Amino acid sequence: MTDDNKKLRLELIIESPALRRAEDLLRDAGATGWTVVPAMSGFGGQTRWSRGTDISEATDMVVLICIADEDVLEPALKTILSMLDRRIGVVNVSDVRVLRPGLF
Repeated sequence: MTDDNKKLRLELIIESPALRRAEDLLRDAGATGWTVVPAMSGFGGQTRWSRGTDISEATDMVVLICIADEDVLEPALKTILSMLDRRIGVVNVSDVRVLRPGLF
């Protein structure tokens, strides 16, 4: 495996109104792509939640997944973490090996 195959995977579960801000942070940091999927339900902080159970979609959660080089994700992570100080959300980062490094 070459160093080109080693990347970081960011997985961010956030309220949908914060999605645009997170995407802007990743774009500004140099990320070339990401995927967003709806979060259907979950449990945390002694609270169970489920998509579509509130009057407004503003409380719906989404999952943003971004794979990039460490030097791209690290600067964005600092700002994302400070954003989560004021919002509901979970973030994790893991090492991954990509099979088509030219896409990242």
